[in-house]
Amino acid sequence: MYINLKKLGPGLLFAGAAIGVSHLVQSTRAGADFGWGLLWALLLVNIFKYPFFQFGSRYTLATNKTLLDGYGKLGKGYLWVYFIMTLCTMFTIQTAVTIVTASLASILFGISSNLVVWSSIITFVCLAILWIGNYSLLDKVIKWILVILTISTLAAVILAGYKNTDPVSFAQIFPAESAYLFLAAFMGWMPAPLDISIWQSLWAIEKNKTKKVSVKEGLFDFNTGYSVTVFLGVCFMGLGAFVMYGSGASFSNSGAIFAQQLIDLYTSSLSDSVYLVIVIAAFTAMFSTTLTTLDASPRALEKTIQILYPKKKQFNYRFWIIILAIGTISIFTFLLSEMGSLVEIATILSFVTAPFYAFLNFRLVLSDQMPEKHKPSKGLKILSVVGLIFLTVFAVGFFFLV
Repeated sequence: MYINLKKLGPGLLFAGAAIGVSHLVQSTRAGADFGWGLLWALLLVNIFKYPFFQFGSRYTLATNKTLLDGYGKLGKGYLWVYFIMTLCTMFTIQTAVTIVTASLASILFGISSNLVVWSSIITFVCLAILWIGNYSLLDKVIKWILVILTISTLAAVILAGYKNTDPVSFAQIFPAESAYLFLAAFMGWMPAPLDISIWQSLWAIEKNKTKKVSVKEGLFDFNTGYSVTVFLGVCFMGLGAFVMYGSGASFSNSGAIFAQQLIDLYTSSLSDSVYLVIVIAAFTAMFSTTLTTLDASPRALEKTIQILYPKKKQFNYRFWIIILAIGTISIFTFLLSEMGSLVEIATILSFVTAPFYAFLNFRLVLSDQMPEKHKPSKGLKILSVVGLIFLTVFAVGFFFLV
């Protein structure tokens, strides 16, 4: 069957939102601290989260409704829980991704090392892009960003592996008690928080306004984006493992220092001659994450309010995006010195809330709202049950282990 590649979009936006802190920060740190020892966690969490992310696309493509519409039909209480959880996490998440982007911008442009200034500039630039161009501009730029990042990262990992003279061990480990928080953070945003399935469904609706996509084409789009995120997650872990593991070096919690260490990982594998290309690739990856997260939460909150209070027209997309931009800028000063802690808080929140979104998405695609012919296969249902158990056990176990 012929697949029109021009219809790709929401799946690549998923990749653009996912390939950011979880990959550049968490996967690289996992490789640097544990070598290939946490590969089991990376692969398992990607496998077990897969159906719940895929259900966002499946439901929307089959019904032309967002996941939030489906949640509302299951019960308005679910929407209220989502609304409160989003308000509690969106500022922290946006600040975390913006600070990493600002750190890379300070290296790339060299005009100033003040991360508050850079974070504010980046927030305003993203706000302007979304205010003017909205979804269509996101859809166009994300493909080029992913191509640049994928090629540069793959080249860096291959050369790092080639230059590595130490024996490579793939022995898998469960980290010591002192690293439980990191494991939860690592799995929380690998490949992304589960609420991105809601963003995915909103983007799919926007895509259908310009190009009608079938369920099969839409799932191909999603699988493409998901495969890219998993592949690059392994690559970033490998980069940290080949270059930093066993060297005695560790990543800093300071945003600017961490960003420089990340760039040094690339250039030590390739050469200083490609320094600028690598900085641009890393910056564009994080900028895409900052841009997509700034778009997604306001879009989701607007839709939630529309369902709960159809007459409240003032709480629209532009209202929420301004609130998010102002709130993000307001907390830079208080948490700037501990970028690592900030990222950890955001990722752990995503980790412990994952079973909630997994349960809702699974219940939704099995409900009467879903056309029978588009419901998941028996194999996908089994994977969903196992995945839900896996996410729940780890989320509950986290509170007993820390």
